[in-house]
Amino acid sequence: MRRFAYIAFAAFLCVGTPHAAPYVPDDDGVVLERLPEQADPTLKALKRMRAALRVNPQKLDIAAPVARRAIEAARTTGDPRFLGQAQAALAPWWKSDDPPMQALLLRATLKQSQHDFAGALADLDRMLSATPRDPQARLTRATVLTVIGQYDKARVDCGALSGIASPLAVAACDAAPASLSSDAGIAYRELTLALERGGEAPSIRAWGETLAAEIAARGGNAAAAETHFRAALAIDPRDAYLRGAFADFLLDQARPRDAQALVRDETKNDSLLLRLALAEQALPEERAAFDLHKSELAARFDAARSRGDSLHRREEARFRLTIAHDAAGALALARANWNVQREPADRRVLVEAARAAGEDPR
Repeated sequence: MRRFAYIAFAAFLCVGTPHAAPYVPDDDGVVLERLPEQADPTLKALKRMRAALRVNPQKLDIAAPVARRAIEAARTTGDPRFLGQAQAALAPWWKSDDPPMQALLLRATLKQSQHDFAGALADLDRMLSATPRDPQARLTRATVLTVIGQYDKARVDCGALSGIASPLAVAACDAAPASLSSDAGIAYRELTLALERGGEAPSIRAWGETLAAEIAARGGNAAAAETHFRAALAIDPRDAYLRGAFADFLLDQARPRDAQALVRDETKNDSLLLRLALAEQALPEERAAFDLHKSELAARFDAARSRGDSLHRREEARFRLTIAHDAAGALALARANWNVQREPADRRVLVEAARAAGEDPR
């Protein structure tokens, strides 16, 4: 399922031990970080759009494209700073009781990314009461409902997409909750049939292939899962969520070298750095790199906690369980995470942590 699990916060870069003192350069000319905008034309365009918005911050027709472009940048790069840019663009409407529909949908999308699922649903309910045939609002609400485990309600929204969204979008929407309830086989067949028809936008196809890969993997069909993952990667090689899901699959298949190659260059993304460390942990010759990345992850999670950021509980629980070997700490995090979101990966880390701690996962 395509979703964002990041909140806007300032970038935290740490080298060395978790409690190292911050580095202050002696020379103002020292380059601390090269921002991605310098190498990506789409991000350069976003920078120009933000400059125009600063001149007219109250104009929604300027703010909305900035927010959308920033959300897309967050999806492809995994960099949560872009979600901060999106929220900043929507600042005039963020606390409004009656914002324009366009702002309401973008606000709901960002609330979802912040794990404020109740707030996102409230905005989406309001929007759909006024515009019940808005396909993006329907799809977004179905996604939120699936994340929190309300599969029957999600499928109602997916059914309402028929006739107002593409066949693949309808099939993918329904496959997500259906595959997590009692109809995984039917959901997979319907989704793969829709994928075979063609004629869909690349972004929809990449989403469908990724979802099909995850369903196949959960069903034990490794060959089909890898075929779908590679098809999705061919369409959208920059997608951070896809790379993370594919890396998890490769790790489960005892292929750490392949997982390492997939995420080797993605160390700025916390979730992908976790996958890299897990791959390196299984490769004795990568011990030095593993030790470095283990320390860096610990520092990043400590920094997130000091900011009051609880969005990466699933990732930290996995880190605590598998890398830090702290079963009790992992279980506490996994339980707190399960109270917020209930996807298969959330359930898995909860069960594994409980088993390691010798406790009931409830």
